[in-house]
Amino acid sequence: MEINSQTLERHWLPFSDNRSFKREPRLFVRAEGMYYWSHDGRKILDGSSGLFTSAAGHCRPEIATAVGEQLRTLDFTSSFMRSHPGAFELANQVAALTPTGLDHVFFCNSGSEAIDTAIKIAFAYHLARNESQRTYLVSRERAYHGVNIGGTALSGIVKNREAFGALMPGVLHLRHTLLPANRNKPGMGDVGADLAEDLQRFVQLVGEKRIAAVFVEPIAGSTGVIVPPTGYLERIREICTRYGILLVFDEVICGFGRTGEAFAAQSFGVTPDIITMAKALTNGAQPMGAVAVHTTIYQQIVNSATQNAPEFFHGYTYSAHPAACAAGLATLEIYRKEDLFHQARALSAYFQDAMFDLQDLPVVADIRGYGLLAGVEVKPAGTPGTRGTDLQGKLFERGLHIKTTADVAIVAPPFIATRSDVDTIAATLRDALREY
Repeated sequence: MEINSQTLERHWLPFSDNRSFKREPRLFVRAEGMYYWSHDGRKILDGSSGLFTSAAGHCRPEIATAVGEQLRTLDFTSSFMRSHPGAFELANQVAALTPTGLDHVFFCNSGSEAIDTAIKIAFAYHLARNESQRTYLVSRERAYHGVNIGGTALSGIVKNREAFGALMPGVLHLRHTLLPANRNKPGMGDVGADLAEDLQRFVQLVGEKRIAAVFVEPIAGSTGVIVPPTGYLERIREICTRYGILLVFDEVICGFGRTGEAFAAQSFGVTPDIITMAKALTNGAQPMGAVAVHTTIYQQIVNSATQNAPEFFHGYTYSAHPAACAAGLATLEIYRKEDLFHQARALSAYFQDAMFDLQDLPVVADIRGYGLLAGVEVKPAGTPGTRGTDLQGKLFERGLHIKTTADVAIVAPPFIATRSDVDTIAATLRDALREY
């Protein structure tokens, strides 16, 4: 395809400055392992695993072969009143990784759909328990829970909300845990566990049996990597248990090894009632999301329904798509065979040290991180986000792909990364940041 203003005009890019992009396009035409290749032939190191998706590296032949074979065998079947074996096998394998008790898996097509599915599951569960008055949902400031109406209502990022009206009523937001006292501190901060008491205040505000669920990213990723303070998640869990509130962990970014364990719930030792996931479930090779729920939730909804009728009136045309399931099964096999979660855990200390070594640069305002996930926040220049966007461009020109949110560079290398790859990422960041 010829690259010019005419051929690029009709595609409306998401979360992008379309006008600037079409003047100076950044197009990838190939990927392999740790690298992308741009349309003008340059090799670009992937420092963000695509978009936290490609933990096993790009273009794995095992996944491509599995998807191709599936498409030649069974290209599509609806999951409404029928299915295929791969869906059940993948559900079994996902459930083998989730915390004990979260043994039932509902498939969708993205993290955004997983969040809206979890909202509906929460409401359906409380209805089945004759507590339909539980209509409030709780999220947090600076949260990101996807872009569907429910997830946008839960989100606590202003730019993701301000253009779209009132969205859903009955959503309360806890204060975020990004505190100055924890600035430039690796891992979990020492200050901020008391912010969990906001949930207790909301219970007192709306009533002990009015809140359906609390949605929490164990590590708030897309907003700029906010690691929870020590004791914070435990206190949220205690309050939820006391008042019969479902605790939902959004592990779309953390899930499948990013924190060194299969899920951040296991890394932090706090078990939620529901986990949403996507991204690394298929290594980014096929669109897929999923919701894992505790057996008691599944049984309550199913056993309370009328016999010989659907128990949960929700789903998608492409739920448990055969090709996506094939990609998921091949991906989980790679994770097992190559012990990639262990590799991520083994590399994390070296990676975190490399990122925190950047704090001597004058432009760096804060560094945060856990596992193979880090955020390097730079001091703003003029409008918030301007410098972050400029930094992303400087890094791309130097051969490094990362994600930025506002003025935070988010680094999340694939689990196949070596110490040499980490050194290159850190050196490229340092070189670009020195210009400010």
